[in-house]
Amino acid sequence: MAMLRSYVSGRWHTPSVEGTPLHDAVTGEEIARISSHGIDLAAALDHGRRVGGPALRELTFHQRAALLKALASHLREHRDELYALSARSGATRTDSLIDVDGGIGVLFGYASKAKRELPNDTVYVDGNVEPLSKGGTFVGQHVATPLRGVAVQINAFNFPMWGPLEKFAPAFIAGVPSLIKPASQTAYLTEKLVELMLASDLLPEGSLQLLTGSAGDLLDHLTGQDLVGFTGSASTAQVLRTHPAVVRNSVRFNAEADSLNCSILGPDAVEGTPEFDLFVKQLVSEMTVKAGQKCTAIRRALVPASLVDAVADAAAARLAKVVIGNPANESVRMGALAGLEQREEVRRSLKALLEVGDVVYGSLDRVAVVDADAERGAFLSPVLLKADPDHAQPHEVEAFGPVSTLMAYRDAEHAVELAARGAGSLVGSVVTHDADFARDVVLGVAPWHGRLLVLDRDDAKESTGHGSPLPALVHGGPGRAGGGEEMGGIRGVLHHMQRTAVQASPRMLSAVTGRWVAGAPRTESDVHPFRKSLRELRIGDTVVAGPRVVTLADIEHFAEFTGDTFYAHMDEQAAAANPFFGGRVAHGYLVVSFAAGLFVSPEPGPVLANYGLENLRFLTPTFPGDELTVTLTAKQITPREDQDYGEVRWDADLVNQKGESVAKYDVLTLVAKQ
Repeated sequence: MAMLRSYVSGRWHTPSVEGTPLHDAVTGEEIARISSHGIDLAAALDHGRRVGGPALRELTFHQRAALLKALASHLREHRDELYALSARSGATRTDSLIDVDGGIGVLFGYASKAKRELPNDTVYVDGNVEPLSKGGTFVGQHVATPLRGVAVQINAFNFPMWGPLEKFAPAFIAGVPSLIKPASQTAYLTEKLVELMLASDLLPEGSLQLLTGSAGDLLDHLTGQDLVGFTGSASTAQVLRTHPAVVRNSVRFNAEADSLNCSILGPDAVEGTPEFDLFVKQLVSEMTVKAGQKCTAIRRALVPASLVDAVADAAAARLAKVVIGNPANESVRMGALAGLEQREEVRRSLKALLEVGDVVYGSLDRVAVVDADAERGAFLSPVLLKADPDHAQPHEVEAFGPVSTLMAYRDAEHAVELAARGAGSLVGSVVTHDADFARDVVLGVAPWHGRLLVLDRDDAKESTGHGSPLPALVHGGPGRAGGGEEMGGIRGVLHHMQRTAVQASPRMLSAVTGRWVAGAPRTESDVHPFRKSLRELRIGDTVVAGPRVVTLADIEHFAEFTGDTFYAHMDEQAAAANPFFGGRVAHGYLVVSFAAGLFVSPEPGPVLANYGLENLRFLTPTFPGDELTVTLTAKQITPREDQDYGEVRWDADLVNQKGESVAKYDVLTLVAKQ
């Protein structure tokens, strides 16, 4: 029988021992064996730090994003191989789509967000410059740089492809190498995934390693520059979090753990409403997709007391139509659990729930299956229970399978109280068309949840559903759910970076960040900055233009031409009574337009387009007779990797004859590289 391999220290490692058998969840047949025997884990971490980290840090955020996008495209070409293997874990085609395509989608999502929201640089500038002195010669700025360690990613069995990819993507964008440790039950899928990733020849050596089998003494060798990302049980998270090396070195530890997620049906959602049907459909889907083996599945269904029986009947009728069996059969809608041990674990939890609950649908030990043996395969019937919400078990015991418990609530306040008894959840949902109820419940339960979905007839068609984490939104939760956060767009990238406050003069801060800072030197020359290509332009390049006198005729013409006849521009008596003005003033957009006319170089050249203004603030009113002068300075230069142009952010400071700033803003342009 084949042994699963690990990829560490630049090579594939095959253990020489017998190893632990892994079985097909549907047939019970042995698939492979697994062991980490003979692997030098200290050397693997050292390889990531010495080889992978430096190679990644040489690349800019945009260059890493381009590699990640190419990797996603490569994996998409090999989906059929991954689908075929995924079926052996008991996954249906739909289940595999969530795992395979969902994981690939995270790569695409992070590649896109990095290109849009991060600079084409190796340092991330966080927030605004902070003035630290009266004279402006001492300023501060937060920057983020990649940690110089390895992101150790310990994943759960239920998503052997999405799980590793959603951890790998933000680490890669941040410039931190990954060491993936999959759960043993489904590690054969992660091995194939990593094999495909490495075969792409896109990833710098050392940026991705794989450890199959036991973690051994891996955590013993962690430093304060390493990170641990864990998905699994709360009890295991506690053990790992308190590991001596993790505690001693203050290793960043992020956990996504058990979660007794709830879905709350609004009192307005009576039988016959779209929301009633949506609630029942979502409940059954969350029970049966991945055979309920999702950390985001609905474990507690909270329903108005008057609707409990109606929901129970409707859900039971829908569950009765779910075909269970071998995913190779196209009629099958729910496959097997990941293994026989997992089925026994679910049965043990179910027995605890049955002490206080009644079965609405399903059975603990009987299930009809298609094209499979119900005992050799890890099959289990969906089980819907009904229980008194005062009992502790439904709020404390998670059966990690196709199991959910219906409970009645009295009012919004009671629903919030019951939701909170889960002691921290990854996700919750509220199904209602009543905006007041939605607000009360969402704000009431938010402190106990990492993500909340409000589902109704308006968003149902495009909603991604209760159980689907998205790369742009945080995935994690407080308390029992682990107290951590994953993904969340750029938040997930910054988790792998060190935020540092840098205090310096404006000149030195500009040198460190690669961005011009107010107070830093400006460079004026005979060549207008708009005549310089992206390759020629430097931060600090400046043009000063003006003055231009603003006349009353200018103001009246602009008002007539644009239709903006606001009284402050056109009515002397009313404007004089305005405490901010004391007389007629020029339109803000008039003075900005005058500024553009002053600093522009109108002939064709490297500047291709002005695509926006940001951070515009009008600081001092402009009166008839005022003289305006503008200073335009190249503030940030961002080449686009896949285009023959880049983006330039300009600092615009418009002042009057007294030296008072009239307006400050950033001008955004596209400039040809040469």
